[in-house]
Amino acid sequence: MRTNSLSAWILAVRPYSLGNSVILVLVASAMAWTDGGFRPGPAVLCLAFALLMQCTANLVNDLWDFLKGADRPDRLGPDRAFAKGYITLPAMKAGIAGFTLAACAAGAGILCLTHGRLPYGGWELVAVGLACVVFAYFYTAGPWPLAYHGLGDAAVVLFFGLIPVGFTYYVQTGQWTAEVTLVALACGLVIDTMLMLNNFRDREEDARCGKRTIVVLTCAAVGRWGYLLLGLVPAALCLTLLAAGRTWAALLPLLYAAAHTTTWRKMVRIDHGEELNVCLGETARNILLFGASLTIGILLG
Repeated sequence: MRTNSLSAWILAVRPYSLGNSVILVLVASAMAWTDGGFRPGPAVLCLAFALLMQCTANLVNDLWDFLKGADRPDRLGPDRAFAKGYITLPAMKAGIAGFTLAACAAGAGILCLTHGRLPYGGWELVAVGLACVVFAYFYTAGPWPLAYHGLGDAAVVLFFGLIPVGFTYYVQTGQWTAEVTLVALACGLVIDTMLMLNNFRDREEDARCGKRTIVVLTCAAVGRWGYLLLGLVPAALCLTLLAAGRTWAALLPLLYAAAHTTTWRKMVRIDHGEELNVCLGETARNILLFGASLTIGILLG
């Protein structure tokens, strides 16, 4: 692979994970549609902001995990562009800055389209946008990175669940409901299955380099059972939508629960090593299945 080539940048932004951002915006926009508040302009810009911020976070993670010794030549997970030398340090820094500025431009567009419609004049979106930028950097960078102190899972549930789903709905409708909170929490837990699997696979490497994930701080069994629960609890949360008359939104995610359980069984059987990357691919597909089934269920309701 040529240094700083397009292929190297595609590898660096981890396209297999970007579906996470897409499903968050789709679910929130489906909720806004059924509640009579869907606005295509803000929805598209929310999608752009979410994708650009995820790319930023992935690049920062790529750089700083290598600098902190977490991405070594014997890494079990998928290749990392910077660790492999496919992207130079100046180019990586420029890429991080470029994606951050592009995300800020998308955020500014959301402010323009929602000016005068939101309860606090849009200033709440400025605060949330800044929080997203801070999270993208300090998840793995800085003097006290969240991922290295057992807070990675909580950060994922917040910034890949509650905030993107809740605020995508909020910028379109100008309100925040209990149902949206429930759905946002379910999405965050589902997406955290990918992090939990990564941490389970890398538990020995992380312990050596001082990356104190939940699995490292506790034991491998927490990773095994935590992965299962992170998939089953969201399906149970969706069942509560039956009380709101959203029958399909409550039942269709059970398809995800079945697929997730199958992947968990395979994960337990493999237990350790590079073969767990098969489960990582299945987890990514399962997350998309959850997002698709929940979105369709919401629209059918």
